[in-house]
Amino acid sequence: MGTHEPDPYDVVGIGFGPSNLSLAVALEEQQASPSSRIEATFFERQAEFGWHRNMLLPGATMQISFLKDLATFRNPASRFTFITYLHEAGRLAQFVNNQDFFPTRQEFHQYLEWAAARIDYDVSFGSEVTTVRLPESAGSGEPEHLEIEVGTPSGRKLVRTRNVVISTGLVPRMPEGVERGDRVWHSSEFLTRFAALNPADLKNVAVVGAGQSAAEIAGFLHDALPHAQVSAVVPSYGYSIADDTPFANQVFDPAAVDDYHFGTAQAKDAFWRYHKNTNYSVVDDEVIRDLFRRSYEEEVRGAKRLHLLNLTRVASVDRAGDAVKVTLDSLLDAERREVTFDALVFATGYDTMEPTTLLGDLNRYCLRDEAGRLVVERDYRIATTPELPFGIYLQGGTEHSHGLTSSLLSNLAVRSGEIADSIVYRRSQRELGTLTVG
Repeated sequence: MGTHEPDPYDVVGIGFGPSNLSLAVALEEQQASPSSRIEATFFERQAEFGWHRNMLLPGATMQISFLKDLATFRNPASRFTFITYLHEAGRLAQFVNNQDFFPTRQEFHQYLEWAAARIDYDVSFGSEVTTVRLPESAGSGEPEHLEIEVGTPSGRKLVRTRNVVISTGLVPRMPEGVERGDRVWHSSEFLTRFAALNPADLKNVAVVGAGQSAAEIAGFLHDALPHAQVSAVVPSYGYSIADDTPFANQVFDPAAVDDYHFGTAQAKDAFWRYHKNTNYSVVDDEVIRDLFRRSYEEEVRGAKRLHLLNLTRVASVDRAGDAVKVTLDSLLDAERREVTFDALVFATGYDTMEPTTLLGDLNRYCLRDEAGRLVVERDYRIATTPELPFGIYLQGGTEHSHGLTSSLLSNLAVRSGEIADSIVYRRSQRELGTLTVG
């Protein structure tokens, strides 16, 4: 075990994806003078910065405007905007001439890497936070800090901090009983798994899911494996279009967070019931049309390779040598059949971030609602009892309290700015001796 840090940090960021990268930008721009500097550090378990690397498919575009970057909605004059990145990269004029609000996923990833390299805070990659706790001496009086235990490439160490911001990302979801392997993949590992196999060995492949990732992967496999049969296993009657019309898109506006957080139970229910189709299990119009066009052209030529298995569910998955034996249930005719695939991709989404395990014993200080969910204040801070006078903030896992934008990029800059404001305000209250907990 290493030695303690000499002084507690103001904040430790757990995870360093786009959310905590945006927080680092906001904290950096908060500081009017060196004396007001927020001392922060970040820990990321990946070996280097990366954001959905395995879904950086050729030509795949973002589903949000480039203006919803790390900073613009909070501070359009920031040096961390996408526009500034384009200017430094020498591509601003070309991007404007492209007349498109939606950059490719690859270009946006390059922008995020560019921003991460310019942050003035320390980021420890290859480092995983295993425990957040009160120090053992806390029982003898009011605690002065939290203790963070971190596993790093050089060993384990303890870090002290007065606030933590947890942003460990979404958790890939697989159907119950299905194990991942070299022939059964989740979309989050797609490109790495695909590159590890010889394309010539992939003659019959399938993608399971009804959302954007499922449709994009089906198109990619259709292009990359011109000799192969490609099946799209869709639980609905075809892909559903994402509603990105102006009025519906207002659910991603910063003001909508207030409407959701302070709204009635009926209002919260209406948000999800009427506007879930802006993001969940839906596909962009142009992607849907592209897949349909491919399927139709194959019908015309009499050379069918792309198969849309609508209203179909996967009942079981078994390994069969270098292949995968899959049992499929059709909801159309109640027929069950077995199909053998050389590779099976589950684009079945993600579970939301769950901080309970990481917080360990601190959970007893965290307030919960009648449904057992964490009570999260408007500033994304977990409500706690007075025995825990420190801030535990969540970037993700707050869909129940803050709505659809909880883990999305759409409200990234404003959300991170609100967390930064809260940390700065609470530090000033602590220094004045007027900080209240709850």
